[in-house]
Amino acid sequence: MFLTQPVLTVPPKRIISLVPSITELLYTLELEDETAGITKFCVHPKHWFQEKIRVGGTKNLNLEKIRLLHPDLIIANKEENIKEQVISLAETFPVWLTDVNTFDEAVEMIDQIGMLTHRSALAQQLKFRIEEKASLIRNAHPIDAVYLIWQAPYMTIGGDTFIHSMMQMSGFHNIYGAQKRYPEITLDEIGSSMATHILLSSEPFPFKQKHVDELSAFFPHKKVILVDGEYFSWYGSRLENAFDYFTDLMKEINVSL
Repeated sequence: MFLTQPVLTVPPKRIISLVPSITELLYTLELEDETAGITKFCVHPKHWFQEKIRVGGTKNLNLEKIRLLHPDLIIANKEENIKEQVISLAETFPVWLTDVNTFDEAVEMIDQIGMLTHRSALAQQLKFRIEEKASLIRNAHPIDAVYLIWQAPYMTIGGDTFIHSMMQMSGFHNIYGAQKRYPEITLDEIGSSMATHILLSSEPFPFKQKHVDELSAFFPHKKVILVDGEYFSWYGSRLENAFDYFTDLMKEINVSL
């Protein structure tokens, strides 16, 4: 899962996170002083977003600003960051490149970052809490659903994504699970599919209630729901609350059936 593994002889003191969900994890691991830079999409925790130096977007990094921060550890992600930019940074600085596509890989990543930053005890405690909550989820009859992440064109998620893994764990059957990554689909394809539910994610495209209303009118026999994309796609410490969210979501759905 980890494509580069920098060897650090001392705990890192100037960390730059290029991944929003990992930025939140660093906060949970009590690395406030050690985290020197984040991206403009690292909105959690709120005070870090306001106070930390922002080094550009996940796919449009300001490499010069990063270099001026003299990081002793940069944490990146294979999907969220641009390969050429990560390679350029790795020529000068230690870069930890993650590739998280399943729940199991997410909890392994938490463990690895805990060791890398000398926060193993906190990471282990977080892992235990997440796995304990995940073990309480019980969904004997998965709900056939399509999960939309984009509009114009509409895009969904395939079976090799982290969102797919979280859909499975939360009680949904991804009807596009046989496809790869993020395929484009049409409204006609959604309409003719076996999906009984259409999940509109709050990110990366910011679906709103107006989109729920529009698609509900277009698909009167399918249930259209706005869901919190962070709980389906963030693979750091946000997982600790994800399963409470999924439990409440399923209760809401079951009431509406």
